[in-house]
Amino acid sequence: MDEVIFDFLSKYIELTQEEKDIISDLKFIRSYKKGSVLLSEGDLGKECFFILKGCIYSYYLVEGELKVTEFFTEKQAITPVSYTLKKPSEYYLECLEDCIVSIGSQERSAEIMKKIPRLATLGPNFLEDELASQRMKYDTFIKLSPEQRYQNLQEQSPELLNRIPQYLIASYLGIKPESLSRIRKRLLKASGS
Repeated sequence: MDEVIFDFLSKYIELTQEEKDIISDLKFIRSYKKGSVLLSEGDLGKECFFILKGCIYSYYLVEGELKVTEFFTEKQAITPVSYTLKKPSEYYLECLEDCIVSIGSQERSAEIMKKIPRLATLGPNFLEDELASQRMKYDTFIKLSPEQRYQNLQEQSPELLNRIPQYLIASYLGIKPESLSRIRKRLLKASGS
């Protein structure tokens, strides 16, 4: 499991063996069952997460309707807005599968930064990547039709299509499950399958 964390960090910083040992000693890993809610609307996010195994999704409940905003899988970090801004959350984080997650907190981060000061450079670089990624997703959502968004999801994250129930994919794409079913049939017919 440590290698998953180190692989992620290596995108931003080259760690020495001593630094890897420090991170291994300080990490906190927790298992969650499918359906576990990690953050609820109105709660103050006190933890951030790094997924070692499983799938988590974020969503809003708008007048009782589920509005999925993101899916997170292995080797992805989740830093809730509530955690960063220290304000109550406006959305939920829920495990879509049984998950194994490395948990971060302000205290744990401070302890790691104290022992490995150069990790401080990781934060701005990670946030830059996250901001760019979110901007691209937003632009894609605005510019593309639902069918094009589905095709984009097929190209960018094909593994999600087998892991996630269709009604959640439909919500993520901003359409009803019936519309997704029609899109899938149309694309299947067009491909000649």
